Amino acid sequence: MDGGDQQLETNYTSTLQTITEGEWAGWSCYVGGDPFEDHAGPFYWTHDPDGRPRCAFKAEHKHMNGGGFLHGGCVMTFADYSIFVIARDQLAGSSSVTATFNGEFLGTAHVGARVECTGEVVKAGRSMVFVRGIIESGGEPIMSFSAVIKKTGRRAG
Repeated sequence: MDGGDQQLETNYTSTLQTITEGEWAGWSCYVGGDPFEDHAGPFYWTHDPDGRPRCAFKAEHKHMNGGGFLHGGCVMTFADYSIFVIARDQLAGSSSVTATFNGEFLGTAHVGARVECTGEVVKAGRSMVFVRGIIESGGEPIMSFSAVIKKTGRRAG
């Protein structure tokens, strides 16, 4: 886990923004809540017609590894972002951290590709939320994953 009970000197507060124009019109993104994700993204999310969350980003040069393929660390960062969007309703009002993450790399993407993630909450308990999902690009799988989110307390503010 990443910090658990330690209190950071700076409390980051995310702002939910809805994009109003361009390729991501109608999608939402969080800004300012996670400096690393702000740097690695931008990552976006929306709801499919059936109500399930869908996350996405456009693969850029900064997301590639030395071989010109989507970097595994980028894929894992995007998956970590996605688990919190997928479990958003179950995490409302609480702070939380990733407790476990398991992923299987299945493929890759290149610059300019749209990378998307869908998933589901398998079980939501009092202090743990179990999530699984798949990341795809162009209809081809890039990663399947499962994760556990640990609720750490009430959200400040």
